Amino acid sequence: MEEVVKEAKDMQGMYGKRTILFIDEIHRFNKGQQDYLLPFVEDGTVILIGATTENPYFEVNGALLSRSAVFELKPLEKEDIKILLRRAVEDEEKGLGSFEFLADMSGGDARSALNAIELGVLTTERSEDGIIHITLETASECIQKRVVNYDKKGDNHYDIISAFIKSMRGSDPDAAVFYLAKMLYAGEDVKFIARRIMICAAEDVGNADPMALTVAVSAAQAVERIGMP
Repeated sequence: MEEVVKEAKDMQGMYGKRTILFIDEIHRFNKGQQDYLLPFVEDGTVILIGATTENPYFEVNGALLSRSAVFELKPLEKEDIKILLRRAVEDEEKGLGSFEFLADMSGGDARSALNAIELGVLTTERSEDGIIHITLETASECIQKRVVNYDKKGDNHYDIISAFIKSMRGSDPDAAVFYLAKMLYAGEDVKFIARRIMICAAEDVGNADPMALTVAVSAAQAVERIGMP
């Protein structure tokens, strides 16, 4: 990093040119590394562009963040993914069904969709007409599963558990099961979920159903000692 900054200073001093420093996954930089960049961002030696898949308000130093503009990149729309897939295979007529499926299952992640179509092309033999046909079955095997947007340390983690608790509090079993499934599918610690259910049973249900806490505690003990069914 010191060499990069030195080169940026030389470029600014000799040619009056500022340097754009792009750091991918900037959340992997520790506090000391981020602090090192701060004075050079302040004096204009470098124009810092940092990309992260984490919540920058948790992972980037406050001092650095206060001198930055934060832009949240939204997932691509399904139609955008379909256009990318068509460009990738250079054919706007074949395999529309698989395009639709991959565009929907990619969850707005273009890289996931492109990787899937690439895998399908590389692993599928040409038909008698000399064309590689990506069927819905092939597309399903290539995409494997939808990626769940879930960050155990960021806002999404707390948003989902909050929605789960509110669903139980509001006596909405469908919503509660949906958020429970999303957390389990994303790999959330089942003991964390069990503790939240016990809290809900004790604080929200209470004497309205005295057995609710007993059932919640029993379920928590069972999942901790035995694991998932």
